[in-house]
Amino acid sequence: MPVSSGVSFVLSSILTVLVFSGMQIYKASLASSQVYTILGGYIGSILFLCVLTAIGNLEATIFGKSFQQKLFPEVIFSLIISLIASGLVHRVAITTCFLFSMVALYYINRISQETYAVPVPTVSVHTKKRK
Repeated sequence: MPVSSGVSFVLSSILTVLVFSGMQIYKASLASSQVYTILGGYIGSILFLCVLTAIGNLEATIFGKSFQQKLFPEVIFSLIISLIASGLVHRVAITTCFLFSMVALYYINRISQETYAVPVPTVSVHTKKRK
């Protein structure tokens, strides 16, 4: 069952706080080995998705459903927040967070285009041949 933008903003904000606090609580464990450091970057990309969702839903609540997120400032701001949070865990987690976030952003954009894109009508141009 879908929820409204306001409720989704509250839920994604709560998830943002929970993911960030979980990263800080398990900071020592996430920095203990290479596999856990990559996991820390993956969790950072989940934080990116939660922050991006929260910002998008807040803007949809304030400005209306037709408002779209853009690369700057929404995506860049969300990415910076998640990279800083990953940097608090480990330096390598910044890189893996960036990579996982770019993959997630690609798939979000692709799903959004399939769901909300308006098909562009094709116009055929007929040229007259001179004899």
